[in-house]
Amino acid sequence: QLACPLDLGCHSVLEKKLSKTVVVIGQRRIIKKPKWGNVVVPRKNTMTYVHEAILEDLVYPTDVVGRRQRIRLDGTRHHKIYLDSRDQSNVEAKLDTFAAVYRRLTGKTASFEFAPQQE
Repeated sequence: QLACPLDLGCHSVLEKKLSKTVVVIGQRRIIKKPKWGNVVVPRKNTMTYVHEAILEDLVYPTDVVGRRQRIRLDGTRHHKIYLDSRDQSNVEAKLDTFAAVYRRLTGKTASFEFAPQQE
């Protein structure tokens, strides 16, 4: 357990202390739809919502500003996730870590990039 909330800078303190990339992700549960009956699954327990929440937690110091999904000819899917370019100097070294953790948790292949600067 953490002694202070992440908004107060514990994230950066942990990274300095451990001298590694630290990722903090909340615990969430996916509930599948039953095959019978009129049972409504709460939105926060759907697979889409849980994967979006994992993505937001994963890239915590920055924000997701866009995403694209490419379906290749063989049917595999690749996700391109665009991050806010204001935090590029802080997060650039962590992009490979983000891709590996996101792949491990969701099973989706993704690449993380920074959105181009708009003038």
